[in-house]
Amino acid sequence: MTSNLEKIDHIVVLMLENRSFDNMLGWLGAKNGKTQKVNGVAGKKLSNPIPPYAERPRGKKTVPVCRGHVMTNPSPDPGEEYYHVNTQLYGIVNPPENRYEPFNRKPYNLPKDGKLPRRAPMNGFLTDYINDFNMLQHRMPTYDEYKVIMECFDEDDVPVISKLAKEYAVFDAWHCSVPSQTFCNRSFVHSGTSNGAVTNAPYYNWLLHDSPTIFNRIEEKNDPNLTWKVYYDKLDVISIAGLLNPALWKYHGSNFRYMEDFERDAAQGALPSYSFIEPRLFIDHNDQHPPADVEVFGTSSVLAGELLIHRVYQAVRNGKNWEHTLLIITYDEHGGCYDHVSPPAAVPPDPKQPSGQYDFKFDRLGVRVATVMISPYIKRGTIISEVYDHASIIHTICQRWGLEPLTERDRHANSFEKVLNAQTPRADFPAIKPRPYEIPGNVREEPLNDLQKTILFFAAGFDDALQMERDGDLLKKAEDLLQLVKDENRIAHIKNTGQATEFMNAFADRRTRHVSPGIFFKEIWRKIKALFH
Repeated sequence: MTSNLEKIDHIVVLMLENRSFDNMLGWLGAKNGKTQKVNGVAGKKLSNPIPPYAERPRGKKTVPVCRGHVMTNPSPDPGEEYYHVNTQLYGIVNPPENRYEPFNRKPYNLPKDGKLPRRAPMNGFLTDYINDFNMLQHRMPTYDEYKVIMECFDEDDVPVISKLAKEYAVFDAWHCSVPSQTFCNRSFVHSGTSNGAVTNAPYYNWLLHDSPTIFNRIEEKNDPNLTWKVYYDKLDVISIAGLLNPALWKYHGSNFRYMEDFERDAAQGALPSYSFIEPRLFIDHNDQHPPADVEVFGTSSVLAGELLIHRVYQAVRNGKNWEHTLLIITYDEHGGCYDHVSPPAAVPPDPKQPSGQYDFKFDRLGVRVATVMISPYIKRGTIISEVYDHASIIHTICQRWGLEPLTERDRHANSFEKVLNAQTPRADFPAIKPRPYEIPGNVREEPLNDLQKTILFFAAGFDDALQMERDGDLLKKAEDLLQLVKDENRIAHIKNTGQATEFMNAFADRRTRHVSPGIFFKEIWRKIKALFH
């Protein structure tokens, strides 16, 4: 019997930023007192304890999960690095000095004996948010300021992703691949590994690895009917996937296109076999990443992201090959936003390798993220409760087109074959109406969040690595390159998204003025590798 997966000729993935399942879909299906079918927050007594040093109303010891309707929350941006996530999962600040930056002293907020409970209590989101707030704002938050980390959006707040979740398939046990940050999890969705990294820093690590990606597997097949593209926003100047994966640098001139190209390709029935879509990360960012500052600036990446989800869905649904297309909407990581489900165990990418950064063994997943799957071969109201992570995308692509797995993680991941559960394709077209959102007039003045700053550090490192000489020992070279990436003289003047975009435009212009993007990145790779060998 032919599997429905064999009827899918186009897989499209839109990966957004830094939201947990509960934060985005925690109240899904619970409107008007209805019994919730997904594993959300309705009808459960969920809370986090208030640490003794925090301001609290009289008699208040915990903050319960509740509905939140402010679309710029949580603000400021929660902690998302590995050691922050450990506090969020296990409610531990260990040693006590980790209440303050850099928060990463051994044993990285894990129990002293190293023995983790079978299930994480998920009771430290509040503690970690208060500690991180104090570091960012140089003061302790008020109760009203810190309780936002326990808020979850209602269906009416995020009608696009909520309606799609109910009309097609929603996953309530999809976890990010690493209990940490953006770069690590975006590496897993492409390579099935993060090469031992569990934080974005040190940034030079992302310049030095040569791990193959699922895009390289597609190229190795050497099949003209098996193709791929990465689509990103023109205002971002460069793709984050193209920046973080040296194995893709030579394809910058051929396989990286803008969102306008995606819409045209979908309309004409010319989408590649695999499309990966990145949200806009800088000006009026629509990635749904929480804002950088506690002061509400006026932009809302959540509402802007809802418009992006709607834009992508409409392009696919109205496209010529809708019947043969599978659209996946997911998030790279939870970004410090509350979720109540303990992450499960996982297969390490390479079980033979020793522990990676911060002694992490890659044997457990990160926090749940909202994931919705859309296809005419999916029955309305489908709920998938088996464990998935980002490596499942690689596994399914390999299964569909007969490719070799990249790592043990993606080899053992669940595929989407059983999600496509309709015998015949649906012809209905559910009506979905996004909430209105108007771009503020001063949008270019929005302060930078940590992800945006990291991308700038990374670009500065690219730029300056070309000027380094081959002298000194390996450690000195690594220290020098790290300093270049974090060089305050290079990016200290960049305070907002408008200035960041100007910097990235200048970077692209300098590097590609006389050569094609593919040749430029190939030359960067050669020179950077030479520094370390």
